[in-house]
Amino acid sequence: MKKIIQIVLAVVVVFLAYVIYKQISTPIFFAKEKAAREAKVIDRIKDIRTAERSFKSKYNRFTGDFDSLINFVLNEQLEFERKIVDEDDSVAMAQLKKSGRKNSEKVLVNVIDTIFSPKKLTVEEVRELRYVPFTDNRTEFELEAGLITTESKVVIPVVECRIPYKMFLDTVRFRQEVINLIDDQENNFDNYGGIKFGSMERGNNEAGNWGDE
Repeated sequence: MKKIIQIVLAVVVVFLAYVIYKQISTPIFFAKEKAAREAKVIDRIKDIRTAERSFKSKYNRFTGDFDSLINFVLNEQLEFERKIVDEDDSVAMAQLKKSGRKNSEKVLVNVIDTIFSPKKLTVEEVRELRYVPFTDNRTEFELEAGLITTESKVVIPVVECRIPYKMFLDTVRFRQEVINLIDDQENNFDNYGGIKFGSMERGNNEAGNWGDE
């Protein structure tokens, strides 16, 4: 009988040790995985924002359609003005002035070659902009664009791109942690329960909700 009691107690001790370990380790593991996944999602959503801002610079509006945005990046050009000669080069400037030409010229540059600088995206990476990391290219970011009228009666273009935490965090391994995170963001911080930039309700310069710089 004594032997049985000792075995039972040993099992209970091991079980309690496991429970305590899970209580301590799970938040640590979740925080690490959340940070790693968020970093990838934020990096991609920033590229989407860069593409949207470039689209707006050419068309004076944003687009809520990924096909249009990706086609713009892959197949269109932007016009830039550049100096012909270095203005500190007095000889070159004198020759330019003598020819009657201005020290500037218009050049066309492929969108993909300029807007993401210093980062360089491949064609395939641009085609995958719509997809949320860690979803095996099955889930797309939610993208909207349109026009709103401000309180001062000014019509401005707006855009919003978002993805809920539950779509890219591990809701199997960390189900309760994800539920708590979303509840905390939405109810305690009045924030979106995920990653987003922009707003369809007001102009906010396409600000992100991740402590955007």
